[in-house]
Amino acid sequence: MKRIILLCILPGLASQACTKDDILGDFPSSDTTEAAGDDHSGSDIETDADDDMVSATTFERTVTVTFSDSEGASVEGASDAIEAVVDGNRVTLTNNGSETVVYRLTGSSTDGCFKLYSSRKQEILLDGLSLANPRGAAVNNQSHKRTFVVLRGANTLSDGPSYTETPSDEDEKAAFFSEGQLVFSGDGSLTVRATGKAGITSDDYVRFMDGATVDVSSSAGHGVRGKQAVIVSDGTVNVEVSGTGKKGFSSDTLVYIGGGITTILCTGSAGLVDEELTGAAGIKADLRFVMDNGILNVSATGTGAKGICGDNVAYFNGGTATVTASGANYGNSSSGGFGGGFPGGFRPGGDSSQTTDTSKSSKAVKFDGNIYVTGGTLVARSSRHEGIEAKGNLTVTGGEVFSQASDDAINCAGDMVLEGGRVCAWSTGNDGLDANGDLYIKGGLIYAIGSGGAELAIDANSEAQKKLYFSGGTLVALGGLESGASLSQKCFSTSSWSKDTWYGLSAGEVTFVFKTPSSAGSPLVVSGAGTPVLSAGVSYSGGTDLFDGTALEGVEILDGSAVSLSSYSGGSEMGGGMGHGGFGW
Repeated sequence: MKRIILLCILPGLASQACTKDDILGDFPSSDTTEAAGDDHSGSDIETDADDDMVSATTFERTVTVTFSDSEGASVEGASDAIEAVVDGNRVTLTNNGSETVVYRLTGSSTDGCFKLYSSRKQEILLDGLSLANPRGAAVNNQSHKRTFVVLRGANTLSDGPSYTETPSDEDEKAAFFSEGQLVFSGDGSLTVRATGKAGITSDDYVRFMDGATVDVSSSAGHGVRGKQAVIVSDGTVNVEVSGTGKKGFSSDTLVYIGGGITTILCTGSAGLVDEELTGAAGIKADLRFVMDNGILNVSATGTGAKGICGDNVAYFNGGTATVTASGANYGNSSSGGFGGGFPGGFRPGGDSSQTTDTSKSSKAVKFDGNIYVTGGTLVARSSRHEGIEAKGNLTVTGGEVFSQASDDAINCAGDMVLEGGRVCAWSTGNDGLDANGDLYIKGGLIYAIGSGGAELAIDANSEAQKKLYFSGGTLVALGGLESGASLSQKCFSTSSWSKDTWYGLSAGEVTFVFKTPSSAGSPLVVSGAGTPVLSAGVSYSGGTDLFDGTALEGVEILDGSAVSLSSYSGGSEMGGGMGHGGFGW
């Protein structure tokens, strides 16, 4: 049986595959080092398995369950091998035979449920179903086999605030729960409203494909949880969660966005869950987050809530992801170093290891391992803390990244490597780009904005003998560069620039116009493949929009006032390396 495949990122295994069932044992616990030859794309994930196409399966029987509050449920089409137990609108089917079966659920009940036991893969066809179970899950699939969930017409499922009928030897974790894989498809819609537990949960994986529309809300649990994976290949998925410490998408292994349109709203806050402080998030992927295509919108508004986060590694390879974290930080940060007065506390090198576990910060994108951006568009906004943070290394080789934050716009605990793509890092209260290791700029188009004073546009950790290495690309930096930087490509600067003004930069074959913010640090530093020409107050035509409308590339500059530039070698020691670790996870 073809399953979801991940290549193990271990030395010597770059070309070997391990099945999903082996990942938890073989995947490294920290993705801070990579195997030689790894392309950092995360695209070793196989999600177009034929077995997930419902059209590839031949079904031998259809059993129809019709729910009715006035008449009770009825079951039609069962064989001698399919045992049916009906109590009002509470229906349990057990398939003891060898047939592959379509279970068609239709009708309506405000006090009913459907439970299935089967050792065969099957289809659950939701065909105009409205089913509410005030005492537990509306649909409880105890089969460990793949289950195709086909949507026809409009369907609604809801649970109750208390699960009182769950057998002691069974799981029942969501309004729609399954032990095995759930694969959603069809041309209909499904609305899940959960008040007792999660909305949709599989102890294997959940996959959305083939144009289905699924709306999930949960006030007590996660929105969609797949223990092994949550996968969006196609369709429209809308999720809203409001419970303390809950996530819109949650997986112990993988969250993969390969297409479709996904919208997640997390209004829940961080807090104690089973006596442990837990953060809320739009998406949490413990081992790996990968986005290859599609549209993803994530908003986290709760206190201490993050947009997208995980315990290991993230790959942004394609599509468009827009992530916003607007909630306040949760709790108090207690640390060594300089202490208060700055966002999240001010410490040399941005070391957050001394932060207590009584706080959770509100960040747009945060991963405990490495973050890779190879393509697509990533927009991150955080009004209370960092926009994008990697506790490992951060690498950009392509695509477009725009991050705006009140703390560091883009931060990493390890090395930062920018060698392609377009990157805008705009901080209103700290550094634009901040690496606590070395920071390498080798190519691409970089627009970095620091808030001024000790906060730089581009900062490396010179206190730990780390350095900024700038060797190529097109650069605009409002707020200056790290002192002691190695600048193998010449940089130029002006200390006089105007707020809220369009500037034009021509350097080599690149023509770039950008709007300055209402406040930022000085100087304005520029560099490019050729000797740069900078003009203020420009008008222009054509071009491609970048960075949320603050810049354009490939324009024709029509006019403007020439800006005098001086040779630039780097900033003062005052701003170097003083990262802000801030609140905890």
